[in-house]
Amino acid sequence: MELEYKGNGISSGTTIIAIEYDGGVVIAADSRTSCQNYVSNRLADKLTHITDNIYCCRSGSAAQTQALARDVSALLNHFEIVMGEPMLVCDAAVTFRNHIYRNRNSKITSVIVAGWDQRQGGQVYSVPVSGFLIREPYAVAGSGSSYIQGLITSQYYPGMPLDEVVALAIKAVKIAIGHDCSSGGVVRVGIIDKDGIRTSVYCQHDPEICQVANKMLWSLEFGEW
Repeated sequence: MELEYKGNGISSGTTIIAIEYDGGVVIAADSRTSCQNYVSNRLADKLTHITDNIYCCRSGSAAQTQALARDVSALLNHFEIVMGEPMLVCDAAVTFRNHIYRNRNSKITSVIVAGWDQRQGGQVYSVPVSGFLIREPYAVAGSGSSYIQGLITSQYYPGMPLDEVVALAIKAVKIAIGHDCSSGGVVRVGIIDKDGIRTSVYCQHDPEICQVANKMLWSLEFGEW
């Protein structure tokens, strides 16, 4: 007797946010990676380096989005070496769009591309699973986005200062973590401007865990531990 598989083997639950401000972009995400009801990683990093001034926030199948970000990063770094100048954020977004659209029927990948370049400053581009590309002053994606879309829309305004943008991003991700079962862990925040990225980790309740996470997780990533 043949058994029919009826389950959903891929969980795309997450919460990712990117918001423009005058001088750059703030990106934020939760840190939970889950497979159906099993939490496989509670400290995942969904803010992925593409170039020095361009990052992407990943949503969808973790393995597929990691492979996509790695391929796009390698391609753009090759272009930077050949041309001798940094890549534009819109070029990175188009590259992601082309990959996602070409594989839209076989892969579950969605990204928010955010970064800074000398031509247009801070920029946010949203690329959902369909391969559609649009620039927005802010973008929210993932399963937790339905809980916080209205919050971001009501509180964001053009020219919003950096400290308010960071506070809004942290608040939104924490609300999503509280309501969405597929979002959880810590809140990772990155501030991208002309000098690169500054990163930090915010925990939901325990400030001591936040200090340890900031020192260990980010220092290990950049080889300073």
